[in-house]
Amino acid sequence: MPFATLGLPPPIVKGVRAAGFVEPTPIQRKAIPIILRGNDLIAASEARTGKAAAFILPTLTRLLEGSRGLRALVLAPTRELAARVETNARDYARFTQLRIGVVFGGSPIVAQERMLQQEGVDLLVATPSRLLELHGRLAVSFDDVEMLVLDEADRMVDLGFATDLRRILKLLPETRQTLMFSATMPAELNRLAKEALVEPIRIDMAPTTRAVAGITQAIYPVPRILKTDLLHEVLSRHDVRSLIVFTRTKHTADLVARHLQRHGFSTAALHENPNHSQRERALDDLRRGRVQILVATDVASRGIDMEGISHVVNFDVPPTPEDYVHRIGRATQPAAMGDAFTLMSPEEQKDVAAIERFLGRTVPRVMLPDFDYRMRSTEIKQVVSYAEGARGAVVAPRRTQTPAPAPPRPAPAAPMRKPKPSGVRKRGA
Repeated sequence: MPFATLGLPPPIVKGVRAAGFVEPTPIQRKAIPIILRGNDLIAASEARTGKAAAFILPTLTRLLEGSRGLRALVLAPTRELAARVETNARDYARFTQLRIGVVFGGSPIVAQERMLQQEGVDLLVATPSRLLELHGRLAVSFDDVEMLVLDEADRMVDLGFATDLRRILKLLPETRQTLMFSATMPAELNRLAKEALVEPIRIDMAPTTRAVAGITQAIYPVPRILKTDLLHEVLSRHDVRSLIVFTRTKHTADLVARHLQRHGFSTAALHENPNHSQRERALDDLRRGRVQILVATDVASRGIDMEGISHVVNFDVPPTPEDYVHRIGRATQPAAMGDAFTLMSPEEQKDVAAIERFLGRTVPRVMLPDFDYRMRSTEIKQVVSYAEGARGAVVAPRRTQTPAPAPPRPAPAAPMRKPKPSGVRKRGA
């Protein structure tokens, strides 16, 4: 099915083809006709499924008709994601006269004010806090906004933007069309959706299996104070090409990065404090092989394209099962297997248990026999006992004079059968 059959005008189709795309993805085939009809929409879709084009293309189509001015608004949780959406929109709109802009924190606000007031935009991509700041400075008006897109809405709620989103909703015309794209639907987001959307049509394109196929998962029990030492030990036993280590806080990210650097690993830290150019430099270094390891917080990593990552390490257990699946999904790459390791302290066992219930399976535990855990035998037995009912604990081989093999890979979880897509409910049905 070519893009032209979806009802997109020739200039937009030409822009899509110039960007290198020939056929729409499943989420694009389902979402674009619904959006063009004017319905509100809630779409569940993972990263790298083409969801950005699913809302950008029909939005640009609508903007081709009517007056000039700010008529479409896209909200994104991070500046990286906002910048990427703006770049995509410019690519698709290259054969039109539409004006597209982006605003986010960490960049000079005066330049953004000048862009909005003097140059003007038809489509604006923004992070919530910076958008409210610009509105407070009278640099932007929402009077003519006809379309609102909430991209990665679950992450915006996770990052504490629910209050900002509600403030923005009150400032927008009630007659707007609202589109929400999200990988998950936590309770707070469901409440926000009821306030923001009117009789939305729902599309569920999220993975039907909770376990990521092709990813070898393992949990390494360890006291919290020894996590950095165990991480160094684990990485020393693997062929590290491109690895991302997730932490919960920027303080921990900096601590882990310094520790790995002292032990000879080429490492960069990525969190919410560095400016945009520093983040892009770190990502470029990882992609080009100048950096082996990127240590990142969840705040910094969401919305960043991390294709080609061979290993993922959860230095801290993710706060939710959905975050765990999202993190380890970064280890996928075409025609390759990935490894996902989680370092679990005793106080994090409850979080791991919740993850395993969500996955519907037990993740094997791995203990290194020649690593000093500083734990009594009863304590070691306690931290691995949860896994014994299914696959048991795995003990990694001792190192020899030659590089040791990686811990045995358990068989990947068999993919579940994909259910038929849910029906589409029309407005007013």
